[in-house]
Amino acid sequence: MRTLILNAGFEPLAVVSFRRALALVICGKAAVVEIVEDDPVWGVSVRYDRPSVIVLTRYVKVPYSRRVPVTRRGVLKRDLHRCGYCGASATTIDHVIPRSRGGEDSWQNLVACCLGCNSTKGNRTPAEMGWQLRITPRMPYGPGWAVRGAEGGAPQWEQYLAQAVAA
Repeated sequence: MRTLILNAGFEPLAVVSFRRALALVICGKAAVVEIVEDDPVWGVSVRYDRPSVIVLTRYVKVPYSRRVPVTRRGVLKRDLHRCGYCGASATTIDHVIPRSRGGEDSWQNLVACCLGCNSTKGNRTPAEMGWQLRITPRMPYGPGWAVRGAEGGAPQWEQYLAQAVAA
């Protein structure tokens, strides 16, 4: 079971285990906002509600930016596992501008690609092949990308994650 942690300003910070979240609540560093119904946590002599969303009592300054790190898995997820050139099922990623020609490992230069298109394209650019990209590669955004581990979270999280996208 996982718990979404919100900063004092109700912006999503992280996803942690319910044990860590319960420890923060018991120590007075956080307050429970949403609970998991009908699934309490039993202590030796105390019953606690299992937290689904908690909010910190003090504001924490986040020292890092909200940039999403580039990963193979992330590129495939962003492109919905569809080839950026032909639309078939993608299992690999491709550099639009090949690395041998100065192409970077960035969201703007990587697309999901099927094995056929990847091997056919090789060390060339789409323009040299006469191909068009079906998508415009860019850094992803949205509730699932705002906080690491938030994808596939509890339904109660959606309203809090949506605030992260709007900000």
